[in-house]
Amino acid sequence: MKNLFKKIAGSEESLLDITPTAKEKIQSVIASEDVEVEGLRISIEGRNATSFQYSLGLATEAEDGDIVIDNGSFKVLVDSNSASDLKGAVIDYVEDLNSSGFKIDNPNTPTWDNPKAQKIQELIDERINPAVAAHGGQIELLNVEDDAIYIHMGGGCQGCGMANVTLKHGIEGMIQEVFPEIKRVIDTTDHAAGDNPYYSQGKG
Repeated sequence: MKNLFKKIAGSEESLLDITPTAKEKIQSVIASEDVEVEGLRISIEGRNATSFQYSLGLATEAEDGDIVIDNGSFKVLVDSNSASDLKGAVIDYVEDLNSSGFKIDNPNTPTWDNPKAQKIQELIDERINPAVAAHGGQIELLNVEDDAIYIHMGGGCQGCGMANVTLKHGIEGMIQEVFPEIKRVIDTTDHAAGDNPYYSQGKG
């Protein structure tokens, strides 16, 4: 059987930590599943000027290259491309009167190695996201490649019947005004999974 895990010799435990409260919650969720769970998988899916956006969930199998951290009762599968930005992070579970859920305390700064990507990120944070926030939306920059950028439309933008109009006549125009060399703005969002309070798919 192909080994899908990549281990960091002698340093798996130091990559990230999980509080006792979070471990207890994860164990409880795994125990309630009807299928065999390989572990808890974490990756960084996007970022803005001040924080990362995470994907955190149970996985029935590892993805190629995942880094494994064995906590005894369960494994944590860390996306290899996200590992350097997760080093030193702490996963906690918080529950109070207002909300409950997992919280990730990450000491790393969410900056792009690519200077152009960093400047595009600043444009999204300073001009584009304030504009789409009126509809509860948020734009996340995922990658910059040559003349194309990849984004994810979250919040009120996901599942929005007007998302393509927003992309073509709003977001794309604002980016190309500052970065004319960018010819394509590619939306990677699964809009079929969205539930938008302002628009319905197929209308408008």
